Amino acid sequence: MRIRTLTIGLRAALLLSCCAVIGSASERRQTPLVRAIKRTEAAVVNIHSEKTAYDRDTVYSSGPGRKINGMGTGIIIDERGYIVTNQHVIAEVDSLRVTLRDGSTFDAQVISYDRKHDLAIIKIDSDQPLPVIPLGTSSDLMLGETVFAVGNAFGYEHTITCGIISALARDVEVNEKQGYKNLIQTDASINPGNSGGPLINLDGEVVGINVAIRAGAQRIGFAIPIDDARVLIARLLNVRRLDDTYHGIISRDLKSADSMQLVVSGTEPDSPAARAGLKPGDIIVQANKIRVIDSADLERAFLGHQPGDRIELRVKRENEETPLTIELARNTGTPNSNLQFAMNSASRATPTDEQVWQVLGLRLTPAPETQVQALQPRYRGGMRVTEVRPNSLASRHGIQPGDILVGLHVWETVNFENVSWILNHPKFSTFDSLKFYVIRGQKTLWGDLQLTTRTQ
Repeated sequence: MRIRTLTIGLRAALLLSCCAVIGSASERRQTPLVRAIKRTEAAVVNIHSEKTAYDRDTVYSSGPGRKINGMGTGIIIDERGYIVTNQHVIAEVDSLRVTLRDGSTFDAQVISYDRKHDLAIIKIDSDQPLPVIPLGTSSDLMLGETVFAVGNAFGYEHTITCGIISALARDVEVNEKQGYKNLIQTDASINPGNSGGPLINLDGEVVGINVAIRAGAQRIGFAIPIDDARVLIARLLNVRRLDDTYHGIISRDLKSADSMQLVVSGTEPDSPAARAGLKPGDIIVQANKIRVIDSADLERAFLGHQPGDRIELRVKRENEETPLTIELARNTGTPNSNLQFAMNSASRATPTDEQVWQVLGLRLTPAPETQVQALQPRYRGGMRVTEVRPNSLASRHGIQPGDILVGLHVWETVNFENVSWILNHPKFSTFDSLKFYVIRGQKTLWGDLQLTTRTQ
């Protein structure tokens, strides 16, 4: 009996020892990288797009074009469904679909974008508050620091790749139309589909937005520093442009390894901010329930409110927190900007002849259907060009008085209603160029209006 007791005891000891080893192995597997991924992955989304491609010599009425599927990545920056991605991910798309980490799928709409800096805001509508990506700073990045990328690489959703910071402050020219300044270089593998996704540090904080790769190279990828991106995100979320409200706060972001804060530089005269009592040097720490660390957070807090809505602020003044109330006002003017804004067609005003003049640089009058068909029987009608504004889109691309405009993109232009509908179509805001067709003499000529010139 004694021998048996010892055997049982030995077995129990061995079992406990094995359990301890297993538990220890499980603990060891919870590396900083694993913990960082768990902290951030729910706020990373996969983006699927569809756009229509047309052959260069395809006339608008000749066919539906070819459907092309695209992919990209985005990060959730507001629990209401606002998502940041690259502008090139959403350029000229017909539709966008966003998939969350849990597999749920939503249609998305383009809210605003900055073509020059290649950032965009899209939005999905969810019944539940969404997880927001934890924010870091790019001000203290170190060469050799471990980072990882999350993205829709080649359509493999939520792919995670790991690497280091290879270089800082890179200026990269992608082509004659697109260049970037002050990029982060990393050897974390970035592939097609990663665009718009996060570059994350071992604390589980986003430090960059993946934007480009070096074609033909191995493990040379680039990301927009998050501190630069957040300044642009604040402009993309600017309520003066999106909601037609304004607050009048003039501020600057201060970010370092030890502190991230939004400091008031001043207020616009007779603005809501001035009436609320904000002073230069105030540090805004909260707006309603949103913790504020930069201007993007402040714009998020004001987003979706109407003129007259009151927003509760908490500001730090002389090391003491002070409550203030700011009442939003209706916008009385929009500052100049390089940003483009996409709006629902229902919210757009119907363009007038003057707006066609301002956007395209054309004065138009309907051309009789019989006259158009006598020149080119395939068309149902068109708009005769009576005047072209010097140095306008139309003049720079060769449209002349006397031409008959018969098509824009894939749509005919028989009357003012057609032109109005095209200029106010949601897709119009996403076009880099707009194909036009005119009859000159008895020939149909076509060309591309480079709409990027609108942002210069």
